[in-house]
Amino acid sequence: MAEVSHSAETTIVLVHGGFVDGSGWEDVYTILTKDGYRVAIVQNPTLSLADDVAATKRIIHAQNGPVLLVGHSYGGVVVTEAGNDPQVAGLVYIAAFAPDRESRSPA
Repeated sequence: MAEVSHSAETTIVLVHGGFVDGSGWEDVYTILTKDGYRVAIVQNPTLSLADDVAATKRIIHAQNGPVLLVGHSYGGVVVTEAGNDPQVAGLVYIAAFAPDRESRSPA
C-alpha cells in the first residue's frame, strides 16, 4: 500500500454517496481531525450529478490550498467529475464508482 504524506496545507474533502447525507462521515471526520487533518464534508443535494459536482466544487473553492477528494459509493462519480478542478491534489474511492475514462466529462 502506498503511503500518502500528511500535509497541513491539504484539506480532505469527504463526499457522500446516494440515499445518505454528509452525517455518515461523522466518525471519519472525528478521527481525521483528532489526528490533525483539515477536513470538510460536502452536503450534496443528490438531485442531479451536475448539482452534486457544483456543491462539491463550492467546498473545494472554500478551502485554502489543495484538497484530497474522498468519495463513497455514488460519491465516486462526483469526485471524478469535480476532480478536474486544478485545486484537487488527488482522488480516493471508498467502495465507490469510478466511471470509465470515456464516460467522464472533458476537463
